[in-house]
Amino acid sequence: GGAGVEKVNRTLDCRGVLCPTPVLRISTAIKNMQVGEVIELLTTDPGAKSVVPAWSQRAKHQLLRIKEEGGVCTFYVRKAG
Repeated sequence: GGAGVEKVNRTLDCRGVLCPTPVLRISTAIKNMQVGEVIELLTTDPGAKSVVPAWSQRAKHQLLRIKEEGGVCTFYVRKAG
């Protein structure tokens, strides 16, 4: 099951897209979301594993979980107030 992750409000599929584009997309998308909502970011760029957590920390959003499966790295981020 989806342990530890609530309902995802929005999904961004950035598979095949290289950084920094996934981070630019998630930072734009999260601005249009409500506080407490969860966004899911799918990436295949290995660089995202360091870039996305650094971004969420800097932007003060909560990185709930990172899931890796079949070369796809999925980040779950909750929008902070």
